[in-house]
Amino acid sequence: MTFRLFILLVLLTLIEVYAFQAVRTVTKTKWVQWTYLAVSLGTLFFVFYQFTKFDRKVGQTPMTMLTIGLLLLVLVPKLIMILVLLAEDMFRLVLGAKNFFVQYDAEESYIPARRKFVSQLAIGLAAVPFLSLVYGMTKGKYNFKVRKETLYFDDLPEDFDGFTFTQISDIHSGSFDDPEKIAHAIDIINAQASDMLLFTGDIVNTHATEMHPWVDLFSKIKSHPFGKYSVLGNHDYGEYIEWNSAAEKEQNFKDIIDLHRQIDFKLLRNEHVNIQKGASALALVGVENWGVKFKKAGDLAKASAGLDPNAFKILMSHDPSHWEVEVKSHPELYHLTLSGHTHGLQFGIEIPGFIKWSPVQYVYKQWAGLYEHTGRYLYVNRGFGFHAYPGRVGIMPEITVLTLKKGRPVA
Repeated sequence: MTFRLFILLVLLTLIEVYAFQAVRTVTKTKWVQWTYLAVSLGTLFFVFYQFTKFDRKVGQTPMTMLTIGLLLLVLVPKLIMILVLLAEDMFRLVLGAKNFFVQYDAEESYIPARRKFVSQLAIGLAAVPFLSLVYGMTKGKYNFKVRKETLYFDDLPEDFDGFTFTQISDIHSGSFDDPEKIAHAIDIINAQASDMLLFTGDIVNTHATEMHPWVDLFSKIKSHPFGKYSVLGNHDYGEYIEWNSAAEKEQNFKDIIDLHRQIDFKLLRNEHVNIQKGASALALVGVENWGVKFKKAGDLAKASAGLDPNAFKILMSHDPSHWEVEVKSHPELYHLTLSGHTHGLQFGIEIPGFIKWSPVQYVYKQWAGLYEHTGRYLYVNRGFGFHAYPGRVGIMPEITVLTLKKGRPVA
């Protein structure tokens, strides 16, 4: 047993003991209490056991994803319960101190007993994240949403006025378990009838073989008039597991590169292509992964070599931190950057016009949707697939359709 696993076990045990106080306050029925403990402790034992079995040479599997999902199911609701109970306990201690020093009755406990309605409130509030996490694991992870944005540029080449493209990102094919849902998503992509398709990285979790069962489905993405293009993401380099040899890792990388050919995506590796439409052209620039906290294989200078500085440029770069660090203040103008990577943490709250929140916003300044800085735009796709937690709560899988327009929006 590693020290970290031991600490995890101790913390989970303490959380369980404290959260059980709410159950014990709400009901005195022993079989209910024992059933709760049996289910809760049994789940924690299963989670802990699976963590001890994790193999760094294999990486994420359906079982590890289930384990993470179960851990969140037992942990997050109980943390909510604990917050409520802690608030009550602070009140009880203050009132107890007052009773002790001011009007203490030796025949009674000076600390008031837990109030049943507070424990009921704690359990009721805990039910919200519990049910949300269950929904995310059963329905939310395949609840694909089409998001549309129209972007206006004064210097957009004339022939590209009204040009559309569909963006998908973070397929993470090794996490899929429902061919029907993926086929439905492919139908949604095809229904957009865009001029061009752009995929911004992470085709697998680690192994090229993860994509093999899904190649036929993704090959059904229809040809787009101006092509289907892709770049690599951080997971496409196989750097999150231990390989038997450098040669094995390199072969896996080559196989991942070939996956793009198999599904008819033109992979851009620090290079650009000119998209011609009528008498006009725009430059599509694709860099390998570049992230502040991840692999820095992207080379913007190499990818843009030979480009007219005045060209209208669309950049595909998997990690949005690349835009924050280099692109938005680059001497050359990259009009629009497309990224993914964050998944919106697959957890958050989005109510258009009211709230947009996810814990990932404390790590990434740009984490979902459209951003602008001095006329330069970034769009961060929320991701097509899922990773680690086998679900999505509040931040749904996304298929983006962007339309380019010349001029300025009508007020």
